[in-house]
Amino acid sequence: MSIGELLAGTLSPDQNVRDNAEKQLSEAALSDYPTYVSLLASELANEQSQSFIRNAAGLALKNSLTSSESQKKLEITQRWLSIDEPLRPNVKQLVLMTLSSSDQRAASTAAQVTAAIAAIELPNNQWDDLMKILLNNVTGTENSQLKQAALTAIGYVCEQIDPEILTTQSGAILTAVAQGARKEEPSQEVRRAAVNALYNSLEFIRDHFEREGERNYIMQVVCEATQSTDVNVMVAAFECLVRIMQLYYDKMSYYVEKALFGLTIAGMKHEDEKVALQAVEFWSTVCDEELELASEAIEAAETGVQPEHVIHNFAKKALPEILPVLLWLLTKQDENADEDDWNVSMAAGTCLALLAQCVEDSIVVPVVAFVDSRIRDEDWRSREAAVMAFGSILEGPDQKMLSNLVNQALPVLIEMMKDSSPQVKDTTAWTLGRVSELLIECIKPEVHLHPLITALVYGLKDSPRIVSNCCWALMSLSDQLGNRDVAPPTYPLSGYFEGIMNALLTTSDRSSNESNSRTSAYECISSFVAGAALDCFPSIQKLTVTILERLELSIQQQNQVVGNDDRLALAEFQSNLCSSIIRKLRSEITPFADRIMTNLLAMFSNSNKTATTMEDGFLAVGALTTALEGEFIRYLQAFAQFLYLGLQNHEEHQLCAISVGLIGDICRALQEQAVPYCNTFMNMLLQDLQSQVLHRNVKPAILSCFGDIALAIGGNFDAYLEVVMLVLQQASNMRAADCWNKSSIMPTQQRNYEMIDYVLALREGILEAYVGIVQGLKTGEKAEALTPYVNQIFIFMQTVWNDPDKTENSIRSMVGLLGDLAEAFPSGQIRMFLLQDWVTSVLKEARTNREMPSGTKEVTRWAKA
Repeated sequence: MSIGELLAGTLSPDQNVRDNAEKQLSEAALSDYPTYVSLLASELANEQSQSFIRNAAGLALKNSLTSSESQKKLEITQRWLSIDEPLRPNVKQLVLMTLSSSDQRAASTAAQVTAAIAAIELPNNQWDDLMKILLNNVTGTENSQLKQAALTAIGYVCEQIDPEILTTQSGAILTAVAQGARKEEPSQEVRRAAVNALYNSLEFIRDHFEREGERNYIMQVVCEATQSTDVNVMVAAFECLVRIMQLYYDKMSYYVEKALFGLTIAGMKHEDEKVALQAVEFWSTVCDEELELASEAIEAAETGVQPEHVIHNFAKKALPEILPVLLWLLTKQDENADEDDWNVSMAAGTCLALLAQCVEDSIVVPVVAFVDSRIRDEDWRSREAAVMAFGSILEGPDQKMLSNLVNQALPVLIEMMKDSSPQVKDTTAWTLGRVSELLIECIKPEVHLHPLITALVYGLKDSPRIVSNCCWALMSLSDQLGNRDVAPPTYPLSGYFEGIMNALLTTSDRSSNESNSRTSAYECISSFVAGAALDCFPSIQKLTVTILERLELSIQQQNQVVGNDDRLALAEFQSNLCSSIIRKLRSEITPFADRIMTNLLAMFSNSNKTATTMEDGFLAVGALTTALEGEFIRYLQAFAQFLYLGLQNHEEHQLCAISVGLIGDICRALQEQAVPYCNTFMNMLLQDLQSQVLHRNVKPAILSCFGDIALAIGGNFDAYLEVVMLVLQQASNMRAADCWNKSSIMPTQQRNYEMIDYVLALREGILEAYVGIVQGLKTGEKAEALTPYVNQIFIFMQTVWNDPDKTENSIRSMVGLLGDLAEAFPSGQIRMFLLQDWVTSVLKEARTNREMPSGTKEVTRWAKA
């Protein structure tokens, strides 16, 4: 069977034919990859072949060259670069030829393939003439089809390649895209492709943007594109303006005043929603940037330095003009819109909320006037817009000013939960949630609480979308009025607690989870339980029985579920049942412990279990270990097999991370009772550290877990000391530069920050491990075993202290570790280490921070001695 026939087979309506064709293609790729890609490229370039087959060939070729997984991407890169001459150049030539195809679909797919190959070769200093070829296809031809395809390819390349790699060619790229985007270009398709390419090149043309003449030309081209007769070009141009504002805010003052102000106001009023959405997004971006700059200015003032950037207050200056337009857009709701659809009224509400945070008090009077004029209107759109406007400005303006307004508005809003319009009720529930979250002091328990809770509980019987917002409003009430840390004897929601729980249980028993209504109900239950007072505990115990009954029923149904959708729904349902009840009740959960673990073990045994269900189940087990402490030992043998599976599941790194944390929970709960399991724990944790598949972010938690184990088993940890100290020493040598993936397509700055964060997390994990090990061996009277490693520990602490990026957690851990070491070696063996200059600096830091660990006193005593 030819490659074309196989590709056609992958599109067959017959499942068996599709499966067979896909299997043969996969086998061909595995057995002879060079021939496979050569045949695909030939089919893509074949002008005699049908369009859908050419497209399938191109997509198969692209997919063989890309992956979102770093390890897989590395394998793909090595496989492609290992293809011998002349096959690889021939494939590239065929792909580039296809850019000029009269088949627009094939040409567009060829642009994607070009970028996929470029993402591999350019970082490896190959295909040096690619951009020259593409730029010549734009500037050296009148073929609009080729221009469009070449510009599309340039756009994809700019999107996928590290900007540093293309910086040297930025001038030529800018010339090509600017020429294609100018108003004199007769083809609007070419113009749109050029504007999209310009969007993707904005990061690496920074040097050009710094030069006023070039910046003026770029802005002129983009602004003219917003006036195109083609809506798609307009949308692309406004998207470009949004990105320019993100990247070059400090250069925008002149352009906002001279052009962008008027262009975006007109764009917001445009009859095509796609254009209006991007114009609104422009002002949302302005607000985002100015809020970020305001935050930076506050931080700079606190440290006594000048802020790096100036805030131009574009939002404040534009307020009189853009606010009326945003309020008008709020009334442009689509009655039949799906909740997942992003429309202009939603965008206007989001922009209004950001604007309120930016301009603060200035927004209140005009918005209140709008609310007053619309809140009683016969048209539901006006009423809903009024409520949305009010809810959107509750963050930013002065709290005292808002408090007076909210006090007046609350009775009206509560009454509007009975509105005839579902849209009005939905937005009202959201607004009541905003009031509860941001202005809880306005809700007077003796005045507002009863009617408010009554209205929200009544809303739980409504449509799924309204249910979700009512749950969120109730959660906001619970979060603000409850106490998750220490349960008080009673609290304002105590009298309503059982009634709310019953209503939420009824809601959570719905068969459908439309609009996440069932999930929201379970989350709300968890929130109320977490913040409940002591007088609510009898109700929580009743709730526990109901939850367990539901969990048991769901487990009985596991083997009856057939379809994948039903399996996912059941998994989600079981995950929701693993709530915070155990954590809240603590010792009161003991009577239910056997039943809880029996059900959790049954859930874990399910062959169709999902990672999410396992994660939530493991979190429930963790809460149970904390509640039962040493009593948990009777369940560990039965549970251990599932814990080991979680530790070995390197592909599902979140589950693996939770499993690592659970080992710490178990060891803290069982103390020396955990010793028989520690050999297996330690071996698996060490295997996880060596894994090339496991996400690196799990590894700091593994190092910290060594400390948890040592702290729990005390002197017994000496059996693992040598290997663990070697691992910690190796990990302490890690630097951000060591972690950079040179073939990464991420911008260098972003990549650096990610690696720095990882190394900082790794160091925190190492310090936590040292703290646990020192304390554990000291308690077990085996501190002398640490003697060979004292120098290693101090060298590492000095490295952390000298790092300007060190974290507060690291400093706290170091101070505690210094104190632990001083107590572990009371004979003065480590005095020479404690008297080093950098230790003195740490002590000075400790003395200025009252929250530093108690070990500080011991270190100070030694230093003075």
